[in-house]
Amino acid sequence: MKTLYGMIHLAPLPGSPSGLLSLDAIEERALRDASHFAAAGFTGIMVENYGDVPFHAERVGVETVAQMTRIARALRLAHPELALGVNVLRNDGEAALAVAEAAGADLIRVNVLSGISNSDQGPLLGRAAEILRLRRRLDSSIRIFADVDVKHAVMASHSDAVHQAEDLAERAGADALIVSGRSTASLPDRELLGRLRARFQSFPLIIGSGLSLENASDFLATADGAIVGSSLKVGGRTENPVDPSRAKALVEAVRKLEE
Repeated sequence: MKTLYGMIHLAPLPGSPSGLLSLDAIEERALRDASHFAAAGFTGIMVENYGDVPFHAERVGVETVAQMTRIARALRLAHPELALGVNVLRNDGEAALAVAEAAGADLIRVNVLSGISNSDQGPLLGRAAEILRLRRRLDSSIRIFADVDVKHAVMASHSDAVHQAEDLAERAGADALIVSGRSTASLPDRELLGRLRARFQSFPLIIGSGLSLENASDFLATADGAIVGSSLKVGGRTENPVDPSRAKALVEAVRKLEE
């Protein structure tokens, strides 16, 4: 069965440069989006501080940790039937793990778990050693989904994405690999996806951007699941609310593909 995670792009949180909404309003919208994903039959949901641009390269403020913990906990209580993931942008995997553990979530997404990537925030440094040791100290079972050649960045420590993926899976403790396009809502490179599938035949491989109703049958023939956001929003715009009809149509298409 293909796993489908609906992406909840949070509006700018209070304290971020564009933060205009109250935390109550942001949480209400997140819960509404989650209810649409649940009704459509998604496997899980993932929440991230998408609106907090420009991002800190690594450590976010304590207010972001507190706010995301509150929202993630509200999502967990409202939808215990869904797997819940947390991503703290731009690359604060330790904060994501702390939020996920406190909220009762199931997984985190870490953009750069191993190595170095250069981004518009500056260098993003892999902190696998710190994240895995924190997970051990918390006696946590949170799974780590790690990006391969993450979008909006360029690898600096690896010359080949498959080599980076090998380090993620074999040395950095990743539980699943995410492959995305170069930017939000863009499709992954088909050739890279095929190479990763050939190299990791039984390791979970997740599409991280660009999946839509139109291309789901193609990309999910190779991958084990996807994190889907932009194509399911009203008008196909990332910052808009979830369109229930789009979410339902995607799930129906994927389940038909499985049959």
